Amino acid sequence: MPAPLRLLVITYYWPPSGGAGVQRCLKWVKHLPALGVAPTVITVDPAQAAYPVLDYSLEADVPPGVRVLRTGTREPFGAYQKLTNRPIPHGGFANEGRPSMAQRVARFVRGNVFLPDPRRGWNSFVLKQVAALMAAGEQFDAVLTSSPPHSTQLIGLALKKRYGWRWLADLRDPWTDIYYTQTLMRTAVARWLDQRYERQVLEAADVVITTSPDTGRLLQGKGTGLHSDKFAVLPNGYDEADFQHPSLPPADALLLTYVGTITGQYHVGPFLEELAACAVRHPQVPLRLRFVGRVAKEVAQQLTEAGLVERTELVEFVPHDEAVGYMLRSTALLLGIPDVPHNRGILPGKVFEYLAANKPVLCIGPDGSDAAHILDETSAGQNFDYEDRAAMRAYLDQLVASWQQNPNQDLPAFSSARYSRRGLTERLVELIRK
Repeated sequence: MPAPLRLLVITYYWPPSGGAGVQRCLKWVKHLPALGVAPTVITVDPAQAAYPVLDYSLEADVPPGVRVLRTGTREPFGAYQKLTNRPIPHGGFANEGRPSMAQRVARFVRGNVFLPDPRRGWNSFVLKQVAALMAAGEQFDAVLTSSPPHSTQLIGLALKKRYGWRWLADLRDPWTDIYYTQTLMRTAVARWLDQRYERQVLEAADVVITTSPDTGRLLQGKGTGLHSDKFAVLPNGYDEADFQHPSLPPADALLLTYVGTITGQYHVGPFLEELAACAVRHPQVPLRLRFVGRVAKEVAQQLTEAGLVERTELVEFVPHDEAVGYMLRSTALLLGIPDVPHNRGILPGKVFEYLAANKPVLCIGPDGSDAAHILDETSAGQNFDYEDRAAMRAYLDQLVASWQQNPNQDLPAFSSARYSRRGLTERLVELIRK
């Protein structure tokens, strides 16, 4: 039997970090040992990390025997919190709402001093750790760097130059085109430097992995010498082991559930108004709405204006296994794609977990998005453009009529190796071996 391939995985987000971003590398590492790849993970010491949320339940997915090395870091988030009296933000400094003067100063500093992002202070610690491994006689066949934070890709760039390993750069989100860069007040020099970093990474990596076809096309357009055979699409997928419990849709309510963070950029106001109007048209149907995760003030205000507060349950962030339980105890699931530039390539990991939950999916997002294509491909639901009220109204009326016939609206059991975490890890192994 051949010796396993030795893969170095470098990722900032790792348990006990919570949220969607951590699960991508975690699920790959979970399945790699059984597929002939021995991963070594380098991540940040959680005592020093700037994690917006924690989820200790994810630690159960780390396979016994997988080596996880944790390093120190040097980041400005402690100073940011003292300056603004705000928690560590999601996605840079993007999720703050209307910024104060202190926050505006922090955004300018973040956008023009900390390039590509404030977590770049971690890089030197990782490079020092890798150098120690090499001095001890370690060898690796390939290295995988996953971002955001996109500064992690500069670690891969340095290792490629130093050791010549096969390098897979996994970009879960766009880099210079990510929507919140508009809020960072970058100077022309800062924009040029960030674009230069991005181009260097894309040109030097052996494989560039993205979560959606549209994001891959966006990145491929960054240079004339970037050929399509360098790019691979590996969506986030779902893990069968997470969906072993039975589905229990409520019999006493038609319950729509949204899982994850939702901000004002998701443009769900028109849908909420149509949902409220549907409740008025069908007073005999107990229509309910549930959000599991962070709900921005703008969305809370839209719920109030639509008259849905009494019909809505707000649940704070919960561990991933509990979030899956909320999905399974729903009639249908609500998905949102932010109304921001380049949003057709936004393909959240929960798309696939929604599919695995076997519930009808209502997606509020742009026509022609990668998420909409998957819903069409799997016949798992319908996408509605942000202002397409007629289509929303017709679908909600149809859902109500169907629910009155049978409160269990579950779809046929979904099973697709194409989107399973193990199946996607098999494709990753092919990229490593290529």
